[in-house]
Amino acid sequence: MKTLRGKTWFRESITSILAMIIFVVLGGLLYPFAIEGISQVAFPGDANGQQIHLDGKLVGSKLIGQRFATPVLESDGKPKEVEGVVMTVPDPRYFQTRPSATEGGSDNAAASTFSNRGPNSTRTEEADAKNIKAYLDLNMAPTKQPYDPNLTVAKIPVDAVNTSASGLDPEISPANAWIQAYRVAAVRHLARATVDALISKYTSGRGLGFSGEPGVNVLELNLALDRIDS
Repeated sequence: MKTLRGKTWFRESITSILAMIIFVVLGGLLYPFAIEGISQVAFPGDANGQQIHLDGKLVGSKLIGQRFATPVLESDGKPKEVEGVVMTVPDPRYFQTRPSATEGGSDNAAASTFSNRGPNSTRTEEADAKNIKAYLDLNMAPTKQPYDPNLTVAKIPVDAVNTSASGLDPEISPANAWIQAYRVAAVRHLARATVDALISKYTSGRGLGFSGEPGVNVLELNLALDRIDS
């Protein structure tokens, strides 16, 4: 009886080990490689993260937001640093993405996260007030005249105040883009019609015609602006 039990235990152990190896190979190797192969053939852009290259250099992704900023300079012309981090301000020549609350800095792709603060939180109120002020400040020209003279707090789009769920939203609402167009056109000395045409070109519709909201891809729009100026 002991010998029989020992043989049964041995057979079951071998069977379990073989099953584990088979499923590791199937689920951990063959299946991922098969899906990757199909994706590379059928959807190569999505499979590779919708990367955008310029002159052979990776400049970003259609799926990940990024900052368009310029360094704050000291009186000696050197970039200002605080605790080893270079201080920056939004570059008025470019459209700006929505606020981001990712750890380690805005639009940090290595730390996708949301603020996890409720709508009645004092910290939410403070963050919203800060984002509203930043949006209004960016609308102010060096002459202290607003680029968009009709902009008020009530007219600021929600996506210019609140962060997205991922903190990496690459798109802004058309309403947000139309407001920023005043500044971009003025700073770049372009006709509003030219800037508006680019906004329309890089505005995507609702998914499948009904899901979500139209959005303007900021990276693609800014790259198109640079091509006009080059």
